[in-house]
Amino acid sequence: GEPRPEPGPVPGTGKVYLETYGCQMNVNDTEIAWAILQKNGYARTKELDEADVILLVTCSVREKAEQAIWNRLRHLKALKARRQQARLPLRIGILGCMAERLKEEILHREKLVDIVAGPDAYRDLPRLLAVAESGQQAANVLLSLDETYADILPVQTSAGGTTAFVSIMRGCDNMCSYCIVPFTRGRERSRPIASILQEVRMLSDQGVKEVTLLGQNVNSFRDMSEVQFQSAAAPVLSRGFSTVYKAKPGGLRFAHLLDQVSRIDPEMRIRFTSPHPKDFPDEVLQLIQERHNICKQLHLPAQSGSTRVLEAMRRGYTREAYLELVHHVRESIPGVRLSSDFIAGFCGETEEDHQQTLSLLREVRYNVGFLFAYSMRQKTRAYHRLQDDVPADIKKRRLEELITVFREEAARANEALVGQSQLVLVEGPSKRSASELCGRNDGNIKVIFPDAEIEDAAGCKALVRAQPGDYVLVKVTSASSQTLKGVPLCRTSLSRSAACH
Repeated sequence: GEPRPEPGPVPGTGKVYLETYGCQMNVNDTEIAWAILQKNGYARTKELDEADVILLVTCSVREKAEQAIWNRLRHLKALKARRQQARLPLRIGILGCMAERLKEEILHREKLVDIVAGPDAYRDLPRLLAVAESGQQAANVLLSLDETYADILPVQTSAGGTTAFVSIMRGCDNMCSYCIVPFTRGRERSRPIASILQEVRMLSDQGVKEVTLLGQNVNSFRDMSEVQFQSAAAPVLSRGFSTVYKAKPGGLRFAHLLDQVSRIDPEMRIRFTSPHPKDFPDEVLQLIQERHNICKQLHLPAQSGSTRVLEAMRRGYTREAYLELVHHVRESIPGVRLSSDFIAGFCGETEEDHQQTLSLLREVRYNVGFLFAYSMRQKTRAYHRLQDDVPADIKKRRLEELITVFREEAARANEALVGQSQLVLVEGPSKRSASELCGRNDGNIKVIFPDAEIEDAAGCKALVRAQPGDYVLVKVTSASSQTLKGVPLCRTSLSRSAACH
């Protein structure tokens, strides 16, 4: 009779290797994709060579990010060829923003990619992989108006279980002229508050001590999932800020969510990122000031210090309005630490515009900064309407100048903490030395201190060694632009420490 065909692998029994590029949203998306695959019988491997499926969660925000993926695919080509000789098919998938942006090009240019799935298509991964089993390419880049993966609890894989990220919304409606995000991640939609609270409670029960609420635009959160939420009044934008959209009426807002989340566990720190400066009603600032477990640290992405450039970027505020917000924030939340994003060399940026950004960096003095040279993206308004006219070498020089000034100011801000004691959430051993521990203070600055026996403030002065997840009071002895170093005073709790201050 006929030779029987070799039995193929059963769908959903392979080993998956996941690799993440880009922002924290992508790290969270990797956990979501993995949760879906795990439910469908896949196993996960950390060894590239063991994998039956390799999935890259990709970023499109800058040219450089995409270049890294094309290079990685070239590297995987050889791996795939070897596997074909061994008759063990290897399937390769591109997930995330680059999948959304370049579906056709990825399928055609790199014939080795089997599946392409955009940020709203992760539920479809098992089907896409099953199609790929049969040797066909499979793609789904449909963007959704309501997908928030609210019912999928991500499988947390981050820092030793001390910190976690909880996604509260997806997409963005701001349409800043430089930004690809609205096109790769779709329209803004918020996850129902009930499901967010359920996830945070679960993390608290697991001993997680810090949760960061995550979204492309967290502070324009609005939960419209229940009828009674829909008649709530629209919030007032910060003074001097405008939006390209009409303020949307209805919904439970960010202040409400922040209030609820911060009540779950008084020993759990709450952070959030990334907000837009336009959405800081006073009730949010008041809440941050009042609650001891909401970190006194805000990300206020400025992007430029020049009103002319801000207008071209369609950011919805002037330099003056931004500075006024900064002063208002500092008045409302004493001791607040600020971080920001800046783009060097945006379309039409002059030397004078650049100088204004440098002076904004000096005036505000941020603790943390994310600074990049501008990279033109297709589909954006800048691509259609503006000229990418700042030469690459000038962009590079301006970026270096921004970084230098940012570091000088951050070092000054951190040096002001020398001699003070800071409450540090221990994350684990320091990368540089096993005899030191590393954690972060309330302002999200890394603090390094010796792993020594210390007193426990709660328990009759017994000596203890600090563990990940412990709060330790550390006296700062030296500072740089990136880190603080100090000596541990005692182990304590978040509530106790708040009561003393």
